[in-house]
Amino acid sequence: MRNLEFKEKMHEYSIWRANLVQAIEMYQQWLTRYGMDDAHRTNTLLNILSSLKNDRITLAFVAEFSRGKTELINAMFFAESGVRLLPSSPGRTTMSPTEIFYDAEGGSYIRLLNIESRLEDMSLAEFKNIPERWTQLELNCDSPTQMQNAFKELIATKKVDRELADRLGLWNEREAATQGVMNPDTVEIPCWRHALISFPHPLLKEGLSIIDTPGLNALGTEPELTLNMLPSAQAIIFLLAADTGVTKSDLEIWMNHINRARSAKKQGLAVVMNKIDAMWDDLGGSNDYDRSIKSQIKASATILKIDEESIFPVSAKQALLAKIKSDKELLAKSRISALENYLSNDILRDKRNIMASIVMRDIGSLINESVNTANTALAHASEQLEEFRKVDFHNQDMTGKLMAETRDRQSLYMANVENFQSSRRVFIVQAKMLINSLAEERINEVIYAAKHDISKSLTTIGMKQNIRKLFDDLRDLLQDSVDITNETRRLVKAIHKKFKDEYGFKEIEPILFDIKKYQIELEEVFEEGEAFRTSAKVTMTEQGIVVDKLYSTLVAKAKAILGRAHDDAISWSNGALSPLARQIKDHKKQIEGRLQMLRKINESKGTVAENIAHLEAELVPLKRQREELAIMIKSMQLEGQLAESG
Repeated sequence: MRNLEFKEKMHEYSIWRANLVQAIEMYQQWLTRYGMDDAHRTNTLLNILSSLKNDRITLAFVAEFSRGKTELINAMFFAESGVRLLPSSPGRTTMSPTEIFYDAEGGSYIRLLNIESRLEDMSLAEFKNIPERWTQLELNCDSPTQMQNAFKELIATKKVDRELADRLGLWNEREAATQGVMNPDTVEIPCWRHALISFPHPLLKEGLSIIDTPGLNALGTEPELTLNMLPSAQAIIFLLAADTGVTKSDLEIWMNHINRARSAKKQGLAVVMNKIDAMWDDLGGSNDYDRSIKSQIKASATILKIDEESIFPVSAKQALLAKIKSDKELLAKSRISALENYLSNDILRDKRNIMASIVMRDIGSLINESVNTANTALAHASEQLEEFRKVDFHNQDMTGKLMAETRDRQSLYMANVENFQSSRRVFIVQAKMLINSLAEERINEVIYAAKHDISKSLTTIGMKQNIRKLFDDLRDLLQDSVDITNETRRLVKAIHKKFKDEYGFKEIEPILFDIKKYQIELEEVFEEGEAFRTSAKVTMTEQGIVVDKLYSTLVAKAKAILGRAHDDAISWSNGALSPLARQIKDHKKQIEGRLQMLRKINESKGTVAENIAHLEAELVPLKRQREELAIMIKSMQLEGQLAESG
């Protein structure tokens, strides 16, 4: 079946990632073995290894109620259980946003966060770090029926006072009036705000993660979903119903949540036109059926302003049934294969390319430097061997002259060290200014001041104005850092140029701290927040809790970006002059090695041939060192991306 292809592709990606982790760990051991490791290199490698080991392929399924979203998840990933694992019967839809993954340490469970937690000043991300705040149900993975019954808790609701529903942002008088509901004493609301599901399904164990979002109401009242969780997904799968096409609420989700989450980019985005079985007409024949589907796809593509090829007509219900019954004919009729192929090929390929580019960005310069170091060490040793082959070591004057030349180089080296230490002291002062400009205390000072102003606002309009002021203050703070960054970059370039021009060091293009990307990210957060703030749902409800949650989400995102900038500035400053320091260290090693060799030859009672043979033997470990590195680079599959070296 076609879903096997997705499983196979997922398995291939998992193997590639495991091999990459192994190769990077081998590289780390190689650095240690040959005395080339340092705090900066170790920290960089540990960070990328942690990122790879915790990597997940996240697919977010988004739709209004009754579009068959959960049924599609069942059909695509959990059909082999032989049952409808997640609750998706008509009228019984998932009420809380749900994340499905595998937690190797925690085991198999459902964790449920109560709906009243929305009244607390904490984000979902913060709640996830406090397991005791969640209601936990254990899952028996050997019993699909037990799991099926446990999952029914996802659709649990309860009746609460209208006042509480209003405070939770789950009641709107105008919306209710349009449905003929006037002044009820109680309101039915979901029991749970968010659900986390972990169990050892093969795809989940290999890193698949699924986000199931329940309709416009959840997206409109939980800014964290739209501004954090959806943008982090590798792909968003947006569902429409084939018999209705793009409805008003579908379009609102599309405009205010999906387009914003993907920053208006169409990569990693699939529109599924589900329930095509509702258009089956035995009397009309297959031609009329195909024409009806094509017509609906064309109309939907025009409204959503996307290519028709991005819309996949599917019957999730028939696909699930076909897989459970192993009915190939029905499976083909469900048309689910095209969607699965898209996820298998495009999404997983893109994810792999992205991960490879991240690894290349983070450790490419380290590997290039290691290649240069290994090549240079071997080249120096080979040159020395050739030089010594031509020397008459029985001539004491010539040997003395070589010793004197080498000691002169040693004196020059000591001058290099002194100048380097002086340059480094100047750099440390400048780097500290950069790091302090992004310090958490400065950021918190701006945020706390804004929070104080917002708490005094009596209207949502006042709250929104204060959010805008917060954005402006954070922009100003980052601009201070930009000015200091530019000065720091100029200093690093000048130091590198000095050592190249005055001491003949090998030219190394210094890695410069890039603050521009954090500026861009921060602006995107502000734009997303403004778009969410002015969306129809928020504007219409004017509910303080939604604006409050929006504020908390935006602040958390802004703090995360600036915190990352701060940590990256520290990491960069620790390693900015490391290539120069290593060149000086290597230079020292070469000089000391040369002096030691000259002394050995001078004091040796053996023949010149024996001394030359000894020098040749010294090349063997250097060749092995370079060969080992080449094997590791090949294992990382980065050789084509690395700069030409040596």
